[in-house]
Amino acid sequence: MLDTLPEKDFDNITTLTASICDTPISLITLMGSDRNFLKSHHGVDLQESPRDTSFCGHAIVDTSEVFLVKDALKDIRFKDNPVVIEHNIRFYAGVTLYNPDGYALGTLCVYDTKPRELTTKQIDALKALAAQVVNLLEERKKNLILKKLQKELKENNEQLKNFAGIISHDMKMPLANMIVTSDILKKKYGERMDEQGVEYLDYLKQSSFTLSEYITGLLEHYESDKTAQKSFEEFDTHHLFEEIVELLNINVDCEINLPEENLEVSCNRAALEQILINLIGNSLKYNDKDKIVIDIDCKKKEGMLFIKISDNGVGIKREKLKEIFNLFTTLNTLDRNGKKGNGIGLSTVKKLVTNLGGDINVSSELGKGTTFEFSIECK
Repeated sequence: MLDTLPEKDFDNITTLTASICDTPISLITLMGSDRNFLKSHHGVDLQESPRDTSFCGHAIVDTSEVFLVKDALKDIRFKDNPVVIEHNIRFYAGVTLYNPDGYALGTLCVYDTKPRELTTKQIDALKALAAQVVNLLEERKKNLILKKLQKELKENNEQLKNFAGIISHDMKMPLANMIVTSDILKKKYGERMDEQGVEYLDYLKQSSFTLSEYITGLLEHYESDKTAQKSFEEFDTHHLFEEIVELLNINVDCEINLPEENLEVSCNRAALEQILINLIGNSLKYNDKDKIVIDIDCKKKEGMLFIKISDNGVGIKREKLKEIFNLFTTLNTLDRNGKKGNGIGLSTVKKLVTNLGGDINVSSELGKGTTFEFSIECK
């Protein structure tokens, strides 16, 4: 706190202290090794003073609750002090500021140009206000520690993002090679292999696809902050929904009911597209019905775009609803193709929605279906 700028919270206390004690000067001081730094000063225009001529230098080594000098000219310790002679200071009262560990940091003090005393109420008020100064100092200390931790967390998070990105990109090519090699081996040597050998190749290929999807999910999750920062883009909702349906390349019996109203909106299209692909993709994957039915509703109100996606899928257990947006949380449910999820997609969706100034909620009934409702900022 030494050499920090003035702060209103501390200045309010010195103003109040001077008023209660009826003195022209009130200070909050912090004692350095050779100087007295004035964190707040009421009635004087000083930033610091030498410790060896400071009244507060005596106060912090005194064991009294309040260090009082009723008439400095009659006190052998101060009668020749430059502050007394040059600035006509006669009265001093100071309460030492002790931190929770018992260290003396400085004082809350008052000065006057005439000899005097403080009433019992004024002394009690001075002690109470000194306690508030200590509380403020401790809060500042905690805030500094939190800021340092936040900086370290941010740096660590950036390192993790970079690491995940590098590792993910580096693994993509070997996995692609494994998938292609599996196909080549099966085509070239399949007739020489027994049934179990062919199954092993299929298993290797499928495992490579699973890992590739996992890596893609990680990349999308860690790059979602960048996606959410992209500028607004004008488009109509029907065109967006139709593009997404085409991208999903649906090869099962599926009925997707789009909203009747086609809205003209301006928002982060790339991020919205990623959200919808994840949610509609989940409605397709986690569905055990012969015919998949997905209903999409969309409306615009007061600068927000509200989208609702309902399906007739497998549903989610009630006790799991609060966990589904946590990174790497899976529901131990196999999808339509017998594969287990990786717990990344919905976490990415939640992150994107939040970064776009919206919120997301889910409701579900096991065996009957799930509904996701989310909002994002739009124009």
